[in-house]
Amino acid sequence: MKSSNSLVKIDGIDKKILRYLMSDARRPILEIARNIGISGAAIHQRLRKLEASGLLSGSKFVINPKILGYTTMAYIGIFLDKAMSNPRAVAALEKIPEVLECHYTTGNWSILIKVLCKDNEHLMHLLNKKIQQIEGVSRTETFISLDQQIDRQITI
Repeated sequence: MKSSNSLVKIDGIDKKILRYLMSDARRPILEIARNIGISGAAIHQRLRKLEASGLLSGSKFVINPKILGYTTMAYIGIFLDKAMSNPRAVAALEKIPEVLECHYTTGNWSILIKVLCKDNEHLMHLLNKKIQQIEGVSRTETFISLDQQIDRQITI
């Protein structure tokens, strides 16, 4: 895997392959090969090179959480009593399944998390009984997402 400060060089064919797969990771390699005008073996070889470089980190199915009853997305800024609490707080947050993302941040909060709950009552329980009970958490600031307007990856 490349170190974080070395850039991966990709050419126009790599970009075309990536665009096809980013729009639909289940698209058959041979279909992509036909559209681009190279062999399926060449695509596999390029994909192996891109995976080895660290540019690709796997593929996944995306679940629609609303179908499972999860309708409340929120972002929670977490204030910690001291910076030493960061690793312990993150370890505790990692044990909470509703926490989808966790970021160290600049600014007022020590940590910003993204959570997914079934409803506002579930969110309130999560805040009061789990997140605010974590040792080192002094307070939280919550923003409920009303509707996601943009969902995309970086442009290739």
